[in-house]
Amino acid sequence: MAPREPALTLGIEEEYLLVDLETRALVTGQDPGFMRACQAELGDQVSHELLQSQVEIGTGVCRTIAEARADLRRLRATVARIARVHGMGLVAASTHPSADWQDQQNVDLDRYRNLTEDFQAVARRLVICGMHVHAGIEDDELRIDLLNQLAYFLPHLLALSTSSPFWQGNDTGLKSYRLAVFGNLPRTGIPETFESFGEWRRLLDVMRETGVCDDPTKIWWDARPSARHPTLEMRVCDVCTTLEDTLTIAALYQALLGSLWQLRARNQTWRLYRRILIEENKWRAQRWGTEGKLADYGRRSLVPYADLLAEMITLVADEAERLGCRREVERTREIVTRGTSADRQRWIHRAALTEGATPEEALKAVVDWLLQETVAGLDG
Repeated sequence: MAPREPALTLGIEEEYLLVDLETRALVTGQDPGFMRACQAELGDQVSHELLQSQVEIGTGVCRTIAEARADLRRLRATVARIARVHGMGLVAASTHPSADWQDQQNVDLDRYRNLTEDFQAVARRLVICGMHVHAGIEDDELRIDLLNQLAYFLPHLLALSTSSPFWQGNDTGLKSYRLAVFGNLPRTGIPETFESFGEWRRLLDVMRETGVCDDPTKIWWDARPSARHPTLEMRVCDVCTTLEDTLTIAALYQALLGSLWQLRARNQTWRLYRRILIEENKWRAQRWGTEGKLADYGRRSLVPYADLLAEMITLVADEAERLGCRREVERTREIVTRGTSADRQRWIHRAALTEGATPEEALKAVVDWLLQETVAGLDG
C-alpha cells in the first residue's frame, strides 16, 4: 500500500551564542538565573547546549511557515530580552569571530560530561551553533525514501545559511567553518542510503549491540530520521543571523520534500548519487557559499549556484504555492543577491580594517553587527 501524503509540519531548532555586552567576548560562565528565567517563560522550548556560552530554542509543531515565524520570533525575542537583563547579548551565528575554544566551560549535565569524556579535545572545540529543521513525515518507509533523495540537495541548503567565516580571530577562507569543526566527530556528514526503514533500524541495532553508539541522537548526520519524532531532520545548515533567512530555508526545505513526495506519488524519484559526489558539492558550498559553483552531475559540469537555485525554485513552485510558502521560497534569490551572514561579516570586517580599525576592533565590529541583526525585526 502506498504511504499517505506527509503532513510536512515544521519544527525549527536554533542554537545561539551568549556574548558579554561589555567585552563582546563569549561569556565563560552563565548565571543560573538566566536559564531559570528563560524556562519560566518558555518551558521546554528553551534548553542548555554543550557550553555555558550557548542556549538552544525549539519551536512547537507548526502547520505553516507563518506559524513557525510567529513562534520563532517570540522565542528569539524572549531569550534576547532575558539575556540583556543578565548583561549578555544573543548572537545567531555558527562561530564567534574571536572566541578561543580553550576558554569555554561545559554545562554541568551528564550528557555533556559524557560527550567531553568520549571525544576529549574534539568535543571541547565545539564552540559552534547550528540550525535544525524537522518536517513531519509519519510513514516510516517514506521518511527513509525522502532521506535518500534529500541528500543531493543538502549542499544547496547549506550554501544559503553560511554564518561561520571566522575562527579564533582569523578569516578561515570558508563560508561555513562550523562544518570543519563538527566534521571531526564520528557519525557526521552526508547520510548513508537505505533500502528500507528496517535497514535503518538494523544499523541502529548493530551500533547499540556492539557498544559503538547506544543513542541514535548521537548520529549527527547532515540529515537523519529523528529518534524522538516522526520527522525527517535537516541538520546541515549554519544558524542564520537574520530571522527571515531561517524561515526562507525552512520553507524551501518543506517545499522540496513536498515536491519529492509528488514525484513518488507518480512512481518517479530523484536520481540518487554516490555519497562522495554529494560531499564534493557540500565542500564547495562550505567553501564558497552562494558565490561559487556546484557540480550538476546530470550535466557533468560546474554551474553557478544562482542558476541551480533558480532551477530548484521552479522544481518546488507548485508545492510552495500549495503549502503557502511561495513568498519565502522566492526570497532565496534575495539571500544570493544580498549575501549570507558569512558574506556580510566579511564585508564589515574588511571595511573596518580599511577605515583604520585594529584587528581586534574590526572583529568587535562584526560582533556588533551580529548582535543587532540577530534581534532585528523581532518587535515587528
